[in-house]
Amino acid sequence: MEILLLKIRIAVLWIFLAVAMSASMILWFMAPGAIDEIMSGMAEGMQITTGLLLFFLLFWLIPLAMAFLSVTLKDVANRKANIILGIIFIVFNIGHLFMHLMKGSLPFDHLVMCILMILLPALIFWYAWKWPKQKV
Repeated sequence: MEILLLKIRIAVLWIFLAVAMSASMILWFMAPGAIDEIMSGMAEGMQITTGLLLFFLLFWLIPLAMAFLSVTLKDVANRKANIILGIIFIVFNIGHLFMHLMKGSLPFDHLVMCILMILLPALIFWYAWKWPKQKV
């Protein structure tokens, strides 16, 4: 029962991360000038390309897929996948936060979302790291 509860907690955190990323994007769209920037083919100073759109799509779909996999994978694979992807999402989101800090443009709502999107994968990593030892 303890393992099932752990898997559900991790799955909920992955879903929470996907929803937070969606909310962050919506808040970004609502910022003054964001729509004009997108219409010019740019997003946060980057040229919008098919590759960039694919990257954003995967970065959003991976948490949703991990929510499902977190309750279906075997324990060893589950733990490893959550540790590895948790670290990847932590590093990427820290990089995203520093990118905004270096630009000097970080509205309060975006700061809150950046911090949340670092804390959520950190919790996923923590739960996966503390996975109980299996009895043989």
